Amino acid sequence: MKARYLKLVRQSFRMLRHKRMRDRPWWRKLTKPLMDRHLWIPCRDTVAAGLAIGLFFSMILILPFQMIFAAVLAMRFRVNVPFAMAACWVSNLLTNVPIGMAQVWLGAWMRSALGFPMPGFLTKVYFKIPEIGEVNAASFLLGMFVSAVLVALAAFPIVHLFSAFMPHHLPVKKALPLRTSKAGV
Repeated sequence: MKARYLKLVRQSFRMLRHKRMRDRPWWRKLTKPLMDRHLWIPCRDTVAAGLAIGLFFSMILILPFQMIFAAVLAMRFRVNVPFAMAACWVSNLLTNVPIGMAQVWLGAWMRSALGFPMPGFLTKVYFKIPEIGEVNAASFLLGMFVSAVLVALAAFPIVHLFSAFMPHHLPVKKALPLRTSKAGV
């Protein structure tokens, strides 16, 4: 498993540094943050945070190009980029319908049982989906964001349990020291 991951990382670096593209300034500016090797080395904490970011964006079904948003956020928070991008594939053509139906059900349940307030303009918007019926936009949006947060939070205990049972596959590495200026405090 580790050999396949390292092969994927090497291939990705080669593609990003292709000889036709590497001399173009706009390409260098776009790919420079991705070239930080610490963002590609799997350790327990960076994988957990990267997986959480990717799973959050995978549950946002109305957002196109989920992988790009996950990669940018993973680079910003300095967590594992490949895991963040791979987690976006949880929602695909086969799983979008069941995920969407579960999100509508969750949103409707939260609105009725818990009395969760929603803006008035969203409660008036309905979509007609064949063989399912009418879907309220407020229930869908509420269910979508709540499920995204819940799935993202579930990534942390899953990764930590995996690391506890198989420490040789996902080691615990110490955080990198913060860079401090030499002049002053």
